[in-house]
Amino acid sequence: MPVARVLVDVPLAHLDRPFDYAVPDEMSADAVPGARVRVRFAGRLVNGFILERIGASEHARLQRLQRVVSSVPVLSPEIASLARAVADRYAGTMSDVLRTAVPPRHARAEGQVLAEPAQPEPLADPPTPEAVTAWSIYTGGDAFLHRLTDGARGLRAVWDAAPGGGQGESGEWFSRLADLVAAAQPHGGVIIVAPDARDVARLDAALRERIGADAFVTLTAQLGPQRRYANFLRAATGRVRVVLGTRAAAFAPIVDPALLILWDDGDDSLDEPHAPYWHAREVLALRAHQSGASLLCGGFARSVETQAWIESGWAKPISPKREILRALAPRVTADDAHDEQGPARLPSRAWQIARTALESGPVLVQVSRRGYVPGLACQRCRTPARCLECAGPLSLPHAGGAPVCRWCATPAPHWRCSACDGDRLRAMSVGSARTAEELGRAFPGVRILASSGDHILDDVEGVGLVVATPGAEPHAESGYAAVLILDAHTHLSRAALRAGEETARRWFTAAAQARPGAPVVVTAPPGVPAVQALVRWDPAGYAARELAERVDLGLPPAVRCASIVGDPAAVSEVADVLPESVRRLGPHDVPAQARAIMRLSDDAPARLSQLLVTAPRTDGAAMASSLREIQVQRSARKDPRALSIHLDPLTWGSDLA
Repeated sequence: MPVARVLVDVPLAHLDRPFDYAVPDEMSADAVPGARVRVRFAGRLVNGFILERIGASEHARLQRLQRVVSSVPVLSPEIASLARAVADRYAGTMSDVLRTAVPPRHARAEGQVLAEPAQPEPLADPPTPEAVTAWSIYTGGDAFLHRLTDGARGLRAVWDAAPGGGQGESGEWFSRLADLVAAAQPHGGVIIVAPDARDVARLDAALRERIGADAFVTLTAQLGPQRRYANFLRAATGRVRVVLGTRAAAFAPIVDPALLILWDDGDDSLDEPHAPYWHAREVLALRAHQSGASLLCGGFARSVETQAWIESGWAKPISPKREILRALAPRVTADDAHDEQGPARLPSRAWQIARTALESGPVLVQVSRRGYVPGLACQRCRTPARCLECAGPLSLPHAGGAPVCRWCATPAPHWRCSACDGDRLRAMSVGSARTAEELGRAFPGVRILASSGDHILDDVEGVGLVVATPGAEPHAESGYAAVLILDAHTHLSRAALRAGEETARRWFTAAAQARPGAPVVVTAPPGVPAVQALVRWDPAGYAARELAERVDLGLPPAVRCASIVGDPAAVSEVADVLPESVRRLGPHDVPAQARAIMRLSDDAPARLSQLLVTAPRTDGAAMASSLREIQVQRSARKDPRALSIHLDPLTWGSDLA
């Protein structure tokens, strides 16, 4: 096989295909499929991966491989096939996908790992009685556990984790996932993907206790280049069967995948911010389909996408039994009594509940925004205050300070309203720092803890008030004695397609940390659908309602969608060549205040247009193929006009709000 087919690391769409290179005899033993190589391409040396070795090429004269960087096959055929499928689904290039899927080589780490002995294969072991009891509280839970223990493949489930702050027979969610890992690992590889490092740390501790520290590795950016590449190689060479990590771990090169797990798939941290903008949920779904591995998506709330899986029959639900749920769920109350407002923006009843609950444990106060005063408006006409430099929102970083732009950090000490020429500001919203300050005055002598932004607490012990933003809530080992959810109007008033879904996810996640039967107060009208779902503890019902509305309106995920942003002339050309089955919305001019949230580069043109398109799911692949062909043609003719194509973005339709 004297010819190597190489995928070169060139991000140009019209070059997104393998190229044939001659393999010199002295490199033949090392030039194995999956190895890193250096090749000459368009007059310069570039990196690449060998995809396969073949006997002959259709081209008469071939360039030779310049160097085999490493003979270790870091790109397995399964991951190469997955990367190709992800690139095609998101109209991107395979090299862009592999840039996040395969970490850079570290020679010292490679030598260290290859010198390590292989780990013995784990022995099949029946589930522990505690695991069987814990999964038996879910409809279908014990069956899922036992089928994994028996080595079954191709199972697909959506797990609604039980509330209760880890109390009762359900235990903590990370312990339940460790049960599934222990059941599946004797039969093949296991991947667990979590949104952030805090969730990874909790899963890490649970896995150490359940299967041992040597049986798994973690893949996160916090590890650093050497440790991350070493752990990547341990998985690629079969030295471990279990990989735990954040978003990019969806591409972990485990041998013979048996089970893929994703926790809290609605978290936007699982959305890749660089082209081609893939989502970990869709990557794992593609991988489960291609490899035949089982797939579990879990969380306290259910995303609309996983609800669509269930309604299509592609996945089955695993939900707490009603009698168990009644025993574990908190007592949720909606309180929007503005006329009975107590201290620190708390309704009087919520203030009384917090004061009583502090006698028995910590109390969680969830606020929508971090900082002191994150949003300002004109005192006279209520027009939102904007920066004169970038049109970003103004905020107040601390008491007595001057307004500062949240986007470009430009101070605005002499701000004047563009609508009425007023010079006085009022707070549109109050952040976690201001809330903690007010609670300190309302509850003298009580310990106040803040968790948000760069200062996130992992755990909380003893009695105290914990002020946290969504996703930054510390873990309380015995659960919270009460949970107060403030700023409901801020969550619900956002002009975004997923505002309701994201609000419900944040509320369910916070309320799930309350002890069984503990009070939870939401400062929202009781008629709001998300509040009603929280009171009934019905995340499945809320997701079904949200999906039904999307189907009626023709909105994602009932349809495939794309956001196309760029030079107005280039966007108009794209609109003209799309298939007839594609529905077009626009093009529209992009307002200045939307540019910073649309992932635009600093050198983007001053005037931009956006085109929103949708297509039936049956035509989604054709739409993606058309958009990719547009990228190929633009790349081949070196079109200088800016254009960005983003398929299935989480913020679809809300950028222009």
